[in-house]
Amino acid sequence: MNEKNIIKVRVHDGIVGILNISSILLASEFGLNWIYVAVGVAVLQIASPITKFCPVYTILNKIMPDTDPIQNGK
Repeated sequence: MNEKNIIKVRVHDGIVGILNISSILLASEFGLNWIYVAVGVAVLQIASPITKFCPVYTILNKIMPDTDPIQNGK
């Protein structure tokens, strides 16, 4: 895996981590309805190896065209 692909994977992991942590913090501060963001992210993470679809990778594949497409539905 080349360096740009590693960067793409790390950016993906960072975005997903930020979504999870912010959802939990918002749920603890403003109410449990915010926990559904973390649940949605978790469902997408569980389903993505099966469906080969990840919204974050879809966006990163368009932003970083000089890298290999990751989980692009193929």
